[in-house]
Amino acid sequence: MTIRLRAHHLLCLLTYVGKGYSPAFTDNMTLIAGRISAGETIEIVEGPDDICAPRLTQEDAHCHDESIRLRDIQAATDAGRVLQISLHTGAMFSLDQDRLKRLRAAFAQNLVRSACAGCQWGTLCSDISAKGYAGAIA
Repeated sequence: MTIRLRAHHLLCLLTYVGKGYSPAFTDNMTLIAGRISAGETIEIVEGPDDICAPRLTQEDAHCHDESIRLRDIQAATDAGRVLQISLHTGAMFSLDQDRLKRLRAAFAQNLVRSACAGCQWGTLCSDISAKGYAGAIA
């Protein structure tokens, strides 16, 4: 089975340690991070993805906001450059250990974080990155 993922969620997975918007969101994100770690194929999508699913019924869901769409564009550009692949809508790939290592190194050096500007999770992600990604699930 393929995991539908918007580009900025690729960055979120780098520092995911089991914290999220709600228990349902966290359970879903943990499941998806495990599937990605197991080598399941990722398909880049535009708009809400498999991670967004638990939030789509909530009033505060930002999944359709223009600012989130712009985050996806920035993340696709930055992460694609690091991975040396095109992360356009429909692109399919897996996040093996080498790719994960390259993305985390670039994240720690602030080379793929333009999409993270203004994100409420920025401080948490910076702390996890600074600690060598200890506890990260993916």
